[in-house]
Amino acid sequence: MPTDEDDGAFAGDATMAALYAHAPQSANFNKLRKRLMRSMRQAIDDFGMLNGQKRWLVCLSGGKDSYGLLALLLELKWRGLLPVELIACNLDQGQPNFPKHILPDYLTSLGVKHRIEYRDTYSIVKEKVPEGATYCSLCSRLRRGNLYRIAREEGCDAVVLGHHREDILETFFMNFFHGGRLASMPPKLLNDEGDVMLLRPLAYAAEDDLARFATAMQFPIIPCDLCGSQDGLQRNVMKAMLNDIETRMPGRKDTMLRALGHVNPSHLMDPKLFDFAALTA
Repeated sequence: MPTDEDDGAFAGDATMAALYAHAPQSANFNKLRKRLMRSMRQAIDDFGMLNGQKRWLVCLSGGKDSYGLLALLLELKWRGLLPVELIACNLDQGQPNFPKHILPDYLTSLGVKHRIEYRDTYSIVKEKVPEGATYCSLCSRLRRGNLYRIAREEGCDAVVLGHHREDILETFFMNFFHGGRLASMPPKLLNDEGDVMLLRPLAYAAEDDLARFATAMQFPIIPCDLCGSQDGLQRNVMKAMLNDIETRMPGRKDTMLRALGHVNPSHLMDPKLFDFAALTA
């Protein structure tokens, strides 16, 4: 069985050989790949993502994060460290000029089991969202509902998404500044119906690492022309703020992420979490 210390030698496996066919054979790339795999394994372990899960629906948008998610999951599975069946899925949301051939061609070239689903949520978003408002919230809800449905149809007990460290921090600060609450993207979440788990194995992974990984792997990136064309998104403001903090004080992103996992209710202000009324001298 392959181990964590192996640097490659994927020739004996057709999927892995095809996956890493264009990857550089360098020490720096191997360090990057191993760092991402370690962070993924840590998240899977910390949040019990393998607790009863047997079949995962791995969701691909065509962006750098979801490509990286699939590649790292495939390698963990090849190494015998991920005892679940993987099914890749892309939800074609009917966006204009979406290159429909790229993802199925790529997944077929890897020999990865996949499903391409067409649902025109683009038209719904354009119709329902007022002029000047952002599309993200409605688009995300429509996409999530369809992914849960597909997971059920495919017999999957988990939907797996490619959200990373920055996504989690940006969501926290959006809720903090604009929602008046302390909340973010949980690495593991049970859906409202209680039958499908939502997992984010890249919760500890840095966006910069995923970007470098995607470039090195030469993934066929598909840009999001729906939300990517909008200026002034609050998430972009949060991203710029976090990048400025990280530039001024390197390492702060990791510190903030650790803080989300070390909550002290008695030192906050939520009487639903801590019984302040019962606190007496």
